[in-house]
Amino acid sequence: MVEPMMEVEDLTKHFPVKGGLLGTQTIGHVRAVDGVSFTIGEGETLALVGESGCGKTTTARLILGLWKPTRGSVSLDGRDIHALDSQHRHWYRTSVQAVFQDPWASLSPRMRVRDIVAETLVVNRRVSRQEVRESVAATLKKVGMEPWHGDLFPHEFSGGQRQRIALGSALITEPRLIVLDEPVSALDVSVRAQVINLLKDLQNELGTSYLLISHDLETVRYVAHRIAVMYMGQIVESGTAEQVFANPQHPYTRALFDSILPSHPKHRRSGPIIHGELQSPIDPPAGCRFRARCPHAMDICTHTPPTRESEPGHIAVCHLDGPNIAKIPRLERNPI
Repeated sequence: MVEPMMEVEDLTKHFPVKGGLLGTQTIGHVRAVDGVSFTIGEGETLALVGESGCGKTTTARLILGLWKPTRGSVSLDGRDIHALDSQHRHWYRTSVQAVFQDPWASLSPRMRVRDIVAETLVVNRRVSRQEVRESVAATLKKVGMEPWHGDLFPHEFSGGQRQRIALGSALITEPRLIVLDEPVSALDVSVRAQVINLLKDLQNELGTSYLLISHDLETVRYVAHRIAVMYMGQIVESGTAEQVFANPQHPYTRALFDSILPSHPKHRRSGPIIHGELQSPIDPPAGCRFRARCPHAMDICTHTPPTRESEPGHIAVCHLDGPNIAKIPRLERNPI
């Protein structure tokens, strides 16, 4: 098993909902993230998957230190990142970086590429101009670009090239972990594979860990070592990529996988479909939060929070046992 580098324990973020005559009374809380725990090892990719609004991006913001949690902790090498002093915050900012979804919005149009790539290094470390020039040139080569590209502006590049620039900006400080928030969803299909292969090559070369936030299950299966499935701010299933894809143990995970369009028109859906819409995260009810949309809900689901470990390292938060899970029909097609 990979030694944990980052540990997330009982991570919780509740946003107050204001109401009343003057809008100053707290009438409830949006439980965006509610008791999430996981680890990320050296050189490992953990994927967080789920519907929009399930809490994936909020989790990423908490890990990046952009928001403080309501409860719980995020630790890198045993240090709680939300309790760091200013000196160690610089250390954390160089150790954990991010690449965001839209390469057209994440790069400043007024800065040259060399300044964009160098910014994290210059802000967080004391380096000479010569060191900056050498680091920028080396980093651009790592992401498949040439040093002279640093003289240009972001608008002079395609979407795939801009995402390479964003990746270079994250890589220049040699981070331990990069948070990838939907890194290829805004790109054309023709360039997605190039960026995904680049991410894998860089991980093999540098040993960088990734936290991949994605709803693209094909990308997740190709890149991730482990998967955590989120629903309404909680992780409902987690395990290795092989375990989760080969034998999903939660009805939501099965429905999520089977919601992908079949690869061939002759293949028909026979598995479960996720009925209804995601419920409001404001003061959700006790028990299983998926029960209102689950065709296999039982009485116990209404009042008792479920938990179950189906095999070592493979956890499904569901009252259904393995044999009953296996009876749930799957989509009639080859596994994705």
